Amino acid sequence: MAVSGSKDFELDVTEYIEEAFERCGLVMRTGYDLKTAKRSMNLLFADWANRGLNQWTIGQVSISLANGISEYPAGLLTISVASSASFSVAETITGGTSGATASITSIPSSTSLAITIPSGTFSVSETITGGTSGATTTVSAVVNFQSVQSTIDILASVVRRTDTDYNIQRISRGDYLGIPNKATTGRASQFFVDKQITPTITLWPVPENDTDVLYFDRLVRIDDADNYLDTLQMPFRFYPALSAGLAYYLSMKKAPDRVSLLKSIYDDEIARAISQDADRTSFSVVPATNGS
Repeated sequence: MAVSGSKDFELDVTEYIEEAFERCGLVMRTGYDLKTAKRSMNLLFADWANRGLNQWTIGQVSISLANGISEYPAGLLTISVASSASFSVAETITGGTSGATASITSIPSSTSLAITIPSGTFSVSETITGGTSGATTTVSAVVNFQSVQSTIDILASVVRRTDTDYNIQRISRGDYLGIPNKATTGRASQFFVDKQITPTITLWPVPENDTDVLYFDRLVRIDDADNYLDTLQMPFRFYPALSAGLAYYLSMKKAPDRVSLLKSIYDDEIARAISQDADRTSFSVVPATNGS
């Protein structure tokens, strides 16, 4: 008997929902059944984010640092403009209509500026002015915060200077608060992650030049289940956990008599998935030589 030779099995959103209803001993019948199940699926993804499960969404981001600026978005944040050529790094830009302000951290292209989290909201077509250069231009598009806001956590970070990476240590909010002189400049050696809706990274010491680059690995949220024919952003090993988790979530609304059973199954499935998703490192066992 021949094997299939294929390794492309993948469920779409509707098929996960059908599987979950069947595990609840039910049949999906109405449009509202689809709607409530999709909502439960997205809430399940939020729970996975709290568990730190979506390791497959880890990505590396690089941000050019600016002299004198300590706080940066937890991802690259840019504003599209008609022309960026006359602006300077580290200066403050101000919207002529909105009054919004932000600092320029780098100039990635002739029509974009990398910026800090704005104070206020820049509006399309308004004129922005550089506080140091006096340069002006117009805003071409609204600032898109989606990439930065998708950041769940920062896992590790380094500062690169002249092709050498220097590890920087993560500190807590309280540790950062306890730094006596937050205006000290130098090569950054510590960072604090402020997990706001739009999360930020604060560096200490404050960067002393415009040539250092911050690299960090970040964990980002899983893509939402939006359309019923969408496939989902996860590896094959998590398919059973998602099916079991969605069935458990639905049982609380549709089949309360099966909650305990489906929760037990989900706990087993998610535990196996977590164990396979963990980092594995080499280790050695060295016998004691002191006679004990």
